[in-house]
Amino acid sequence: MEEIIPDKRIDIRGLKCPYTFVRSKLTLESMNVGDVLEILLNYPEAAVSIPKSMQDHGQRVLSVEKTTDTEWTILIRKERD
Repeated sequence: MEEIIPDKRIDIRGLKCPYTFVRSKLTLESMNVGDVLEILLNYPEAAVSIPKSMQDHGQRVLSVEKTTDTEWTILIRKERD
C-alpha cells in the first residue's frame, strides 16, 4: 500500500467534543480539494465521531489508526468544498 503524505497536520490532543470536530472542519475548509489532513487526537469519542461527521459532510476518511493506548491518527481527504 502506498504511503499517504498529509498536506496538513493538526494536533488536537487534549480537546474534547465538539471542539475536536470544529477544529478539524475549520482546518479542512482552508485546504484544497484533494488535499489530505492528518488529525492527531486522544479523545476516544472523537476517534469515532470525527470520521462519521466528515463522511456525513462528503469528505473521504482514508484511515483511523489507534497509535497508542490513548491516541489516534485520522487521515481525511478533502473531496469537496
